[in-house]
Amino acid sequence: MTVNVNIHEAKTHLSRLLEQVAAGERVIISKAGQPVADLVPHQRAPVVIGGMSSEIRYDDADFADLDPDIQAMFYSDGPGDRASAG
Repeated sequence: MTVNVNIHEAKTHLSRLLEQVAAGERVIISKAGQPVADLVPHQRAPVVIGGMSSEIRYDDADFADLDPDIQAMFYSDGPGDRASAG
C-alpha cells in the first residue's frame, strides 16, 4: 500500500509514517501535489574490506626516501626533536 502525504502532514506525523514504512508500506511526500520524496526502509550497505586491493600496488621501495619532517612527526619524542628520526 502507498501512502501520499504533504510536507506539513509528514512533519506532524513523522513517527507514525516511519512505523508504516517499517511495516512495509511506501510513503510518498509531496509539495503542492507533486511528489518530492519517498520514505523507504533503510538498507545497510555492505562493507568491503580491501575492496581496492586489486587496484593499488606498492612495494617497500616506495617508502625508502621519506620526508625527514614526516619521519620526525612519527618517530621523535616531541616537537622539534630530530635526534631519534631516521
